[in-house]
Amino acid sequence: MSDPLDGRGVLARQAALPPDRRVVVTGIGVVTSLGQNLQQFWSNLRAGRSGVTAVDRFNARAYPTWIASYVNDYAPPEFVDGRELRRMARFSQFALSAGYQALADAGLGHALEDPRAGVCMGTAVGGLDVTEETVDLMRARGGMRISPFYIVTSPCNMAAFHLAAEFRLLGYNNTCVTACAAGTQAIGEAAQVILRGDADTMLAGGTEAGLCELSVAAFSVGKAFSRRNDEPERASRPFDIDRDGFVGGEGAGLVVLERLDLARARGARIHAEVLGYGASNDAFHRIAPDPSAAGAVRAMRAALHSAGIGPEAVDYINAHATSTPLGDIAETLAIKQVLGERARTVPVSATKSMIGHLFGAAGAVEGIATMMALRDGVLPPTINLETPDPECDLDYVPNRSREVEIAVALSNSFGLGGQNAVGVFGRYDGEGARGRSFEHGTDGA
Repeated sequence: MSDPLDGRGVLARQAALPPDRRVVVTGIGVVTSLGQNLQQFWSNLRAGRSGVTAVDRFNARAYPTWIASYVNDYAPPEFVDGRELRRMARFSQFALSAGYQALADAGLGHALEDPRAGVCMGTAVGGLDVTEETVDLMRARGGMRISPFYIVTSPCNMAAFHLAAEFRLLGYNNTCVTACAAGTQAIGEAAQVILRGDADTMLAGGTEAGLCELSVAAFSVGKAFSRRNDEPERASRPFDIDRDGFVGGEGAGLVVLERLDLARARGARIHAEVLGYGASNDAFHRIAPDPSAAGAVRAMRAALHSAGIGPEAVDYINAHATSTPLGDIAETLAIKQVLGERARTVPVSATKSMIGHLFGAAGAVEGIATMMALRDGVLPPTINLETPDPECDLDYVPNRSREVEIAVALSNSFGLGGQNAVGVFGRYDGEGARGRSFEHGTDGA
């Protein structure tokens, strides 16, 4: 690239591209501990509220950690028959709720009957809770007493199936099972499906509901969870010297992606634009990040290359930032290597400080937070950042949201097994752009 572009220059360049070579976000749906729709979620996120509470679903106090970011008072979708709901895992129910919201937000119908519309979902463990319940039943009453629907309830691809079947999305269908990178990878891959001509519309994102006793036990034995049980809302503290592990969470985030020309033709309202996406693997360790941050750097640089931009165009980064001692340091190092001298001037914030770690849904929900930051000019804060780790020395937007105009942002996702995925999103200012939404205002439509 001969002439480096800043964020505003990138928007000007994008505006000159053929609209059939651009992918935009026309609908968003979320289910999280901070809200079960976009307006609630974004309002609470920008206010710096925490969704972490004590766990009461099983004998959690038998373990050293009994706090999590659960979706309390969740009501399954009313449009699904009760019998079918009983044959559907919670992660699939979350996906249907968020998918319905996203399609409605995009102004699309409930049953599209469209062979040019597809699905790309991300999840880490699928119906792990259903597997746990089924094994318990088998041990107690014998294998012939388990549900005949178990085998079509727990697999990771069932959320994508239910979305396609319910909304009649008859085209491309895929599920990314890449641990904590899955949600970001699903959105990035869905955009690529559109750009290569295999679909016009994609419903994409991540969903997770794997906080059963088995997963809590596993992460507890592995000493990965925070043990700050007496202060649940202060337990997730990325980049803070006193961080002691991550807080588990559940939820879903889905977006509707469309070719810009087709979105404009039907009068769609547009939240943001997908500029690029990159992925890599550390090939280093099944759990720990590469301390050199080489894999994360490759993913971030690949994402920038995909977008056709350099580091000088980045205005904001939504960090993976799980609140683990090694992970936060490695990500800080990666950002420094990618942004160079600009690293200390580009704001970085950690959504997980408020909603915990949603595993396979994390990247999708954090990508949505990044899109809202671009649209509204408000950066969500990193709460609980009281004493920064000396090795984490960037601008992490501590404790309070910040109003600032941004044009281009990255959303980082780095997962178990060294899976890395990074999305590049841009503010959309053209025809059909949505207006801003404020704390007690509209949804921006």
